[in-house]
Amino acid sequence: MSGPTHFYEPRNGHGLPHDPFNAVVGPRPIGWISSLSQAGVLNLAPYSFFNAFNYTPPIIGFASIGHKDTLRNIEQTGEFAWNLVTRPLVEAMNQSCAPVPPEISEFALAGLTPAASRVIAVPRVAESPVSFECRCTQIVQLEAASGDKVATWLVLGEVVGVHIANILLTDGIYDTASAGHVLRGGGPADYFSIGPEQLFHMTRPGDTRRR
Repeated sequence: MSGPTHFYEPRNGHGLPHDPFNAVVGPRPIGWISSLSQAGVLNLAPYSFFNAFNYTPPIIGFASIGHKDTLRNIEQTGEFAWNLVTRPLVEAMNQSCAPVPPEISEFALAGLTPAASRVIAVPRVAESPVSFECRCTQIVQLEAASGDKVATWLVLGEVVGVHIANILLTDGIYDTASAGHVLRGGGPADYFSIGPEQLFHMTRPGDTRRR
């Protein structure tokens, strides 16, 4: 796309009504992370910076901006679960954002049901159709180009258990379009959902597999 552009150096501010960075890098999957404190208190929180980073072994990660309860729990136990956010679960997900003390479980706050995991001790969200059981592999504090530490921590975890509702498996293939994934946008309250109307197929050069 040609024409004038809005240029800015982030260190000097963006000069816009809302920071466009999150909107440009998006929409993004939501890291709805359940964790368990050493005292046995359940925690559930959504993270805007989340994604998958490796196939074998499967590794996912999220960034905690600030040293929050989820990060502390994972540092203590080495485990967490990721839970898929779908359209029917968006209100509960939003409730789990509430700034409550560590002794308050967001599961109860959001009216959600803890379900026992198979491999790890941390429960998953029973209402979510897809969950990953994870063991933490790395916690990395981010640094600026100057080398200065940033108050953000990248948490990486190997997926050691996967739960998928059978209804989302069509001939053994996960049906993303029908799952109703919800993604985080960049505006103050922007979210997106995925449905069949967004689906199209494109084969990589040299890929002989057929849909």
